[in-house]
Amino acid sequence: MSLKELFIKLLTFKSITPEDDGAMEFIKEYLDDFEVIEINKEGVKNLFLYKKFADGEHLCFAGHIDVVPAGDGWHSDPFCPTIKDDKIFARGAQDMKSGVAAFLYACKHTKHFNGTLSLLLTSDEEGDAKYGTVEVLKYLKANNFLPDYAIVAEPTCQREFGDAIKIGRRGSINGVLKLYGKQGHAAYPEKSINPIHQIAPILPKIAGVNLDDGDEYFAPSKLVITDIRSGMEVTNVTPGVLKMMFNVRNNTHTTKEIIQKFIDDNFHGLEYELTLSQSAKPFITDPNSKIVRLIRTIIAKITHITPELSTAGGTSDARFFGEYGIKTIEFGVINDTIHAPNEYTKFEYVTKLSQIFAGVIEKF
Repeated sequence: MSLKELFIKLLTFKSITPEDDGAMEFIKEYLDDFEVIEINKEGVKNLFLYKKFADGEHLCFAGHIDVVPAGDGWHSDPFCPTIKDDKIFARGAQDMKSGVAAFLYACKHTKHFNGTLSLLLTSDEEGDAKYGTVEVLKYLKANNFLPDYAIVAEPTCQREFGDAIKIGRRGSINGVLKLYGKQGHAAYPEKSINPIHQIAPILPKIAGVNLDDGDEYFAPSKLVITDIRSGMEVTNVTPGVLKMMFNVRNNTHTTKEIIQKFIDDNFHGLEYELTLSQSAKPFITDPNSKIVRLIRTIIAKITHITPELSTAGGTSDARFFGEYGIKTIEFGVINDTIHAPNEYTKFEYVTKLSQIFAGVIEKF
């Protein structure tokens, strides 16, 4: 099976989260000389394939087989890949069956490797990600089999193929603040405490404020207010409670404790409750680590572009590897139509991506 045939085959699976539509069985058959570990939980399918070539280090390729719903506005069937001018249109073409096809093909054709080569695939990345990659890593940790390095094949390039790799990700902290006042008649403001009036002078001090200065690889952690609501949608009642929601995409310099203190300092003397929850933790892989230097060199050799080192964007399953101290990077095709109608990538990029992964395996 050629790389193009493999890629097209993966795109035909209607693997909308958390379904895999048979993709995992196909992948097991494709890599039939790899050992298999399956961890299925709450309707989520996870597949870990590995092959020990020698006693050296453990390199893992990781990704997800699930995709978001297709939605409307497609000019062709989103699960029947359409090829036009080297562009392959299908849901998941960029995010991220291109990456999966590239590393499957590279691993399939590996004859020699100085260590253990593995692949981790889940059907629960686009959803809540509660029973996917995180469950496999828990199992590997318990069995002393965590990889030393990981490459997550998410689409990372911005304008040209090869122009960016991710060496870390920001975390995500969600905040819900309830500010308590005293409900009353709008005609008698002196008899009530209006939480809207209380928060008004505070908002300029917190809305869109940078909580740190960032660094060479991370943008500053910014407090972004996402929702404020209060009152009963009438004009003659002063509200008694205000609810504000916010998000901080935090780098490694800002923590929940720092955010708690920031809110406490700005709402000092007022009656409020604050709930903070961290849905993702930030991580960064040393730019001088073996995996970063190696893949950067090979990308430059194949594409003639030296990729930037980035931590931008939202979250991905790379964060789970980072929590275990695994040296993790992300590299994949251009990211410009993910989750959109008529998602596509060029097969040229998939070919080069697979060549880069094969080069990493060869030179590792």
